Amino acid sequence: MAIKNIVLVHGNFVDGSGWQSVYEHLTADGYRVAVVQNPTLTLDGDVAATHTVLDSLDGPAVLVGHSYGGAVITEAGNHSNVAALVYITAFAPDTGESVSSLIADPPPGAPVPPILPPVNGLLFLDRDKFAAAFAADVPEKLAAFMADSQVPGGVEALGGAVTEPAWRSKPSWYLVATDDHMIPPAAQRAMSERAKSTVTETPGSHAVFVSRPAVVAAVISQAAQGA
Repeated sequence: MAIKNIVLVHGNFVDGSGWQSVYEHLTADGYRVAVVQNPTLTLDGDVAATHTVLDSLDGPAVLVGHSYGGAVITEAGNHSNVAALVYITAFAPDTGESVSSLIADPPPGAPVPPILPPVNGLLFLDRDKFAAAFAADVPEKLAAFMADSQVPGGVEALGGAVTEPAWRSKPSWYLVATDDHMIPPAAQRAMSERAKSTVTETPGSHAVFVSRPAVVAAVISQAAQGA
């Protein structure tokens, strides 16, 4: 029997509303979907927010993370209600790794996210470079709105190290966005291979959950059917 509960965890610089189209696809297929509004200030805080949602469920769930949300689900996925993990162009850290450590030494020629210097411990993307880096295949007006409605990410969140990666004990699926300019596709492939994930690749920007929601929902459904 397919798992019916889906929990969606957003990454940095956006909030849970970005999952709306994915949510609509999944609920139309009969899934019960919850969206975590994680504060993205500290990894521990975001894991706690995710656990609060998982605690409320009446059965097993597929836990889904986008971007930095992948670090969140890697730690939070040890919760007893999590049956499978889905990474949507996301970080999948190993023990002791953080998003900061994973992006610290980009390979030559790899795109570098246009993160501005921190202010009071908070990070934003350069508004003028947001669309090209984060949402290149999103309609221009929507990409502009996303740039102007950014949720700041905490320096502490990016520096939060994973203690026990859930992908070591639970099955995982991974969607590689081949046009991502935030997390290089080669890095996505390396993390998914290390996690022994079932991998799907699609053309798409870092905001593939906005631009290609049907593809994202299909991968999540695959996990729900296969876990």
